[in-house]
Amino acid sequence: MSKEISDNKIKAYALKNAVEHEGKAQAGSVLSPLFTEGLKKENVKEIMPRINKIVSEVNKLSVEEQKKELDNMEKLVGHREVRDTNEMPELENVPKTGVIMRFSPSSSASAFHIGHILTGMPTSLYVKKYGGKLYLRIEDTNPEKTVPECYESFPKEAEWIFGNITEYYAESDRMQTYYDFAEDLIKKSLAFVCVCKKEDDESEDSIPKPRELCECRNNSIKENSEKWQKMLDKKGFKEGEAVLRFKSPDTNLTNPALIDFPLARINLAKHPKQGGKYRVWPLMNLCVTYEDINEKCTHIIRAKEHMDNAKRQEMIFDALKIKKPISYFLGRYKFDDLPISKTQITKLIKEGKFSGWDDIRLPLARNFKRRGYQPEAFAKMACQRGLSAVDKVIAKEDLFAVLDNFNREIIKPLAISASWEENKKGKIEILMADASIVKGNSDLDMKKIKDEQIVHFSGVGYSRYNKNEKIKFWFAHK
Repeated sequence: MSKEISDNKIKAYALKNAVEHEGKAQAGSVLSPLFTEGLKKENVKEIMPRINKIVSEVNKLSVEEQKKELDNMEKLVGHREVRDTNEMPELENVPKTGVIMRFSPSSSASAFHIGHILTGMPTSLYVKKYGGKLYLRIEDTNPEKTVPECYESFPKEAEWIFGNITEYYAESDRMQTYYDFAEDLIKKSLAFVCVCKKEDDESEDSIPKPRELCECRNNSIKENSEKWQKMLDKKGFKEGEAVLRFKSPDTNLTNPALIDFPLARINLAKHPKQGGKYRVWPLMNLCVTYEDINEKCTHIIRAKEHMDNAKRQEMIFDALKIKKPISYFLGRYKFDDLPISKTQITKLIKEGKFSGWDDIRLPLARNFKRRGYQPEAFAKMACQRGLSAVDKVIAKEDLFAVLDNFNREIIKPLAISASWEENKKGKIEILMADASIVKGNSDLDMKKIKDEQIVHFSGVGYSRYNKNEKIKFWFAHK
């Protein structure tokens, strides 16, 4: 029961968390270590009011008072090796020349959202930490799911949020290299063309279903080469009649989905960038493996759901006798009350719940930038989490509580102060976080203010000036 955990124990952890975060403890961060003290999941609802009350009391203290009280209560805190949450944990076997890494967003999104930012940030931080190269690859070899807006938005938003992209490209611009790679695998008897099964499980973004071994894997190199050319030929195989598969050397793997997995298939859908130029489209595991080899990637940070794909790619590396990159996996961020997918946002816009993609309430990179959020705030969030493979469920309120605290630290010394007097006929309008507009008067000299300037309006909060926007000031936070 939660009663077994004393208020003093909770306060000790709250003080510790506050001291580590410049005087501001977070209830969630206090809750986590209590599980090592014997707290059970079924008692969380019971103990949370106590945690919230104690955190509120601790946060009212000055940092010096917090440190003093922590000195007296530190023996109540369980001591584990504490990672510096201002830095990402060290990577293994980093070359003296630096790391080579990549971030590969799917082209099914039209803009970077909070998920892209937080999952891509660790990769960017490591390239900054160690030096090296960072490639931005737009994975657009699935014609039906590619959104044309991504070609313009991704590079711009990645440059703003990460700031250290070495090179960016769309994979569909490198189709011939993937064809050459496929042919090389065929010539080395590492791939075969399968015609014995309809292409009902070859989705670009789903894990192929387990399948029975087929006779096609016994084709000669000559037969596979001829069938590959027939896949490429407009007069050859029809859509769904043939698929290129990797020939797994071990057919007794415990995970049958790793056996003879697909590498390329015929897809006659019109591509938004390439039109009808190509009929055979490589799947992710072909493109990713080729580019990782070609770019000599040293370390890769992947979403946890790509663990099986990582194994598939490593199988190709092993078959080619090429040194594999070192992989790390990140758990997913799950935002229960925050729409981030294109499907979710489009639906809500059609229903009138958002005014459009520029709605200030949508957690997109473009809106964060307009409001005055700084890339460094997201970097601090990434460092705080580290390389955890545990999924993190976070509510919108909690997300912005953490993000706002980090961002406030960064923009406070950059902001200029201005008075504020609310007035319905005011000269200055601020687009608030709830998409409402407040009007007022201020002593702010609009002739001297610069574009992108952060302004702290007394009694309102921080806003960013956007010279070319209809509403000049976008509210960030208090």
